[in-house]
Amino acid sequence: MFEFNRIKRLPPYVFAIVNALKMESRRKGEDIIDLGMGNPDMSAPKHIIDKLCEAAKNPKNHRYSASKGITQLRVAISEWYKRRYDVDIDPESEAVVTIGSKEGLSHLALATIQPGDVVMTPTPAYPIHPYSVIIAGGEVTSIPIGPGIDFFDEMEKAFKKTWPRPKVLIINFPHNPTTQVVDGLDFFKKVVDFAKENNIIVIQDFAYADLTFDDYKAPSFLQAPGAKDVGVEFFSLTKSYSMAGWRVGFCVGNKDIVGALIKIKSYLDYGMFQPIQIASIVALRGPQECVDEFRLVYQSRRNALIKGLNSAGWKMDSPKATMFAWAEIPEPFKKMGSLDFCKFLITEAKVAVSPGIGFGEGGDGYVRFALVENEHRIKQAVAGIKKVLNKQ
Repeated sequence: MFEFNRIKRLPPYVFAIVNALKMESRRKGEDIIDLGMGNPDMSAPKHIIDKLCEAAKNPKNHRYSASKGITQLRVAISEWYKRRYDVDIDPESEAVVTIGSKEGLSHLALATIQPGDVVMTPTPAYPIHPYSVIIAGGEVTSIPIGPGIDFFDEMEKAFKKTWPRPKVLIINFPHNPTTQVVDGLDFFKKVVDFAKENNIIVIQDFAYADLTFDDYKAPSFLQAPGAKDVGVEFFSLTKSYSMAGWRVGFCVGNKDIVGALIKIKSYLDYGMFQPIQIASIVALRGPQECVDEFRLVYQSRRNALIKGLNSAGWKMDSPKATMFAWAEIPEPFKKMGSLDFCKFLITEAKVAVSPGIGFGEGGDGYVRFALVENEHRIKQAVAGIKKVLNKQ
């Protein structure tokens, strides 16, 4: 038998267990409403698709591309940051296009983390945040995050009790899975000061920048004075432009960190299919009404889910951002744990959600709902859950 040390450090993929049960139920003819994986169900806007089709008809666009992204896309990224956040980005040295933010985060970890290096990440967390570190041979120190927790205070505690001292801090606001947000720039200013004082690299995953609800607006980490001295920010077109399968993301900020990602990518890939990059320029430079339309759809779905669950007796607050709801398991079911509770919901309510334990320590008392079905289906899911809750 062959053994691979990096693979041995990765735990079983908990979400696969729920997915297998969901697929088994569907094979039996059962209608399972899938609110598990955060996989956007809406199509990318027509003007972006049209540009993709047009560019794909040009034979020149079928050749190898640039691993760091074509120049005009990096310029469009810089323009987008200036327009949105009044942040100046040098398209040559401070921006790199990635094949989705997940690829970028993973390869940045490989470029910057050595065996034995310690990285602080939130817990619960989007799995690639801690496991990109594990794959790179590093060690993870977890920072609790969730309702009622002072994340910055917990971060300071984690730093002080960790030796060797952490080299990198990975943050993600608005946060997946807990939907936690930061109010204004004060938090990021404190993070920048902390990073400078302790010589720490900061990596902010800004995937849900545009999926904000009611009056909340998510600030960019790079808006904080001195942020580019210590860190970078990732963004993905997946949610804002409903381009999940296109795999378009980018990393911007500190030129040394961006430069490390550019260099390692130059050995690993030739960049994404050029017509996708050309269409992404249109996404960033073109009409932005589509972004707000997607946001309003998710907001309406959020309202339907939260109102329905609250009326069913499953009490929770409305998230201010992301395409998720992070729900504490109702008291009568808590002893089951999140994995068994998710199995129970599939079997009894015909609804699939994600078990909190799949997001790491601190998640087992919760499940995550993804707003990836239309309102009618969400209301249907709530009705199924209500029947189950009322049996108790």
